[in-house]
Parts: sequence; C-alpha cells; structure tokens
Amino acid sequence: MIGLIQRARRGAVRVDDEVVGEIGVGLVCLVGVEQGDGPAQAERLAERVLNYRVFPDEAGRMNLSVQQAVGGVLAVPQFTLAADTRRGNRPSFTPAADPDVAEGLFGVFVDSLSRRHPGAVATGRFGADMQVELVNDGPVTFWLQVPPSA
Repeated sequence: MIGLIQRARRGAVRVDDEVVGEIGVGLVCLVGVEQGDGPAQAERLAERVLNYRVFPDEAGRMNLSVQQAVGGVLAVPQFTLAADTRRGNRPSFTPAADPDVAEGLFGVFVDSLSRRHPGAVATGRFGADMQVELVNDGPVTFWLQVPPSA
C-alpha cells in the first residue's frame, strides 16, 4: 500500500460541491492500494502514518507525529498512486488492486486510523470524482510504502 502524506494547515474533500471530509491542522494522506496488498498492509500503513514524525517540536525540529500533535488525518483514496510510470507517456494501472479489493482495504486503513488516533479522522469518497483542497504546511510531503510482504 502507498500513502502520500502531506503536512497540512487544513484540508478538505468535495464531491458534487459538498464537503464530505475536512480537517484543520494535520495530515492529508492520499492512499493507493496495489495488487497483493491485504489487511496487514493497511494496518501497517495506518501505524506508519500516525507515527511518522513530521510536526515540529518546541525546538522547531520534525520530531512529533500527528498523534503527538493531535492533528487530524484526512484519508483520500487515490488509485493513480499505484500507476506504473516507468515507460511511455501514459500510465499503466496494472499494479493497482481491483476496485472491490481496494475499497475494502481502504476501509481497513481508515478503521485502523480511527481506532488508534485521538484526533479527527475524515475521508474522501471511494470511486467518486473528488476535489481535494489542501494548504500544505512547509511544504512537507513524504511517500510511505508498505510492500505486500510486510
């Protein structure tokens, strides 16, 4: 599974001009599910997202996790993260999990976030045409990947 996390001042997802998920300070996490991923990868990615130290401590160093900073997490499903872009000018989506599998694993990921995180957890809508608003703080962006063997 792939998580592209961005430290944010705020984030929101709209579907048909309706806000379906939003946070204040926290992380916006774009989530891609690849073939071979399972519940173990979803749980591990949630753990990594919640514990990755990207927020400043009192000295200004990135030493605090979103849990320690008690920020929100906005999880947005994004199958294009699983694209194979090694050749040509058009992405191949063969590495991406089937939509039914991906939707279930995105749900496992969100459930794991909600169980473990004291702050707000919001989501986009799987399979919808979403508009994602983000004020990236820093900018601070990291690519986290949990391979199927993890």
